[in-house]
Amino acid sequence: MADLLMPKATAVWLIDNTTLTFDQIAAFCGLHPLEVQGIADGEVAVGIRGLDPIANGQLSREEVARCEQDTSLRLEATGPAEELPQRTRRARYTPVSKRQDRPNAIAWLLKNYDELSDAQIGKLLGTTKSTINAVRDGSHWNRANITPHDPILLGICTEAELLDAVRKARARAERAAARSERAARAAATAAAEAEPSPPADDLPAASEDSPAVAADPPAAAADPGPSEPGRLGEAEPADLLQPDAAD
Repeated sequence: MADLLMPKATAVWLIDNTTLTFDQIAAFCGLHPLEVQGIADGEVAVGIRGLDPIANGQLSREEVARCEQDTSLRLEATGPAEELPQRTRRARYTPVSKRQDRPNAIAWLLKNYDELSDAQIGKLLGTTKSTINAVRDGSHWNRANITPHDPILLGICTEAELLDAVRKARARAERAAARSERAARAAATAAAEAEPSPPADDLPAASEDSPAVAADPPAAAADPGPSEPGRLGEAEPADLLQPDAAD
């Protein structure tokens, strides 16, 4: 049997609309019987809307009636499960009631997050580059009524989406600044290496007419200064001329 598209939703529908046992529903949906019992008790798959397997061609009413009469039987699918449609990359859908607010949201992003690229703004708000440029240069047809407004409060995008876009924009700006700095350093290094150094013969020599630097004058001899009277080992002149009293 092919796998069901939504086994829990199918189990919800079978519990609500048939008298099949938990074992029969579990075998058909690929679930554990206790899990099916939890769904019936409202403890599992809370808020899941039931999916009718008869309407989508996976089960027939006759097969349901046959298994309801005999609990030992197991349901057999009548057809393969339909493939889920693949989600394609496309512009964000903006409700009609919010589309008139997109210029206000564009103006708010241009004012507060100028690092965002036009592609990021278009992805966040579901708008085009021409509309973004019209709001930026003031050529929008409704420019007189455009007032910057937070797109999160307008319900056009979520806070997580805006923060993720800003983070990516700032990381991109930092990488660009780092590349520019590396390029500038490399250019400066290359210019310094390419500039030839002047030869020694071209250096200016000292001319004979240039004044010679005067040598430092010899230090003056230290002047001992006048002798001080009463200094130890020195006699006064009067004492030298005074005759000895004993003579």
